[in-house]
Amino acid sequence: MPTGGNETEWLTRKKRIDTKLRSLNPAWQIVPYREGLDFSQLTCHAVTEIPTENGPADYGLFVNGIFLGITEAKKVTVNPQNVLEQAKRYCLGAFNGPGNWNGYRVPFLYATNGEIIWFLDARGAKPVSRQIANFRTGPALEAMFAFNPKPAYDWLLETPPDIIQRLRDYQRRCNLATEQAIIRGCREILLALATGTGKTFLTVTQIYRLLESKLARGLRAGGHKIRSPHEWRVSK
Repeated sequence: MPTGGNETEWLTRKKRIDTKLRSLNPAWQIVPYREGLDFSQLTCHAVTEIPTENGPADYGLFVNGIFLGITEAKKVTVNPQNVLEQAKRYCLGAFNGPGNWNGYRVPFLYATNGEIIWFLDARGAKPVSRQIANFRTGPALEAMFAFNPKPAYDWLLETPPDIIQRLRDYQRRCNLATEQAIIRGCREILLALATGTGKTFLTVTQIYRLLESKLARGLRAGGHKIRSPHEWRVSK
């Protein structure tokens, strides 16, 4: 747990959280809530003390006029993981949210003490929180909100890995198990294979399938675009 002595929550917000938000590229512009504030004009803004039916949230994150995130802050000596419950309460009472996901009106929730950040995507059937390294930029939040994984999941389910030449049966089954875990929402998956079982071929096959499905975007190997497994050559 970070040490902050008697640092108040207000100081944590100004010294740590505001600094992190402003350090991103593009930076979040931090503005206080005021009566009559035109949210439609907010392009990449963190609005402090934004009202909800359940009290004011510490930060409301707006991207191109859309209310995409709520951040709840605590002083640096408080572990923020359980503070997500407070962010959820504000999310349930948010005004002008872009949707409704089991009562949650804003998709992305954060809880932080300025050093540790917990994140929750409230749109899932069973939302699961996780610790992340930093806040996301406005464009990243906008892209997350716009992305629909269903076509990618359908591609993986409808396109068996058997079509890739030289793929062994256990490698095919490993690909399928990995993809099924991803579709279930798993974010950390450990694959354990013995020496000589073709781990490199299996790994690149999996990356290729995730790219082709459009579930993963922008992956590169050594700075080069990954080619289809049908184009690979084996060194002798």
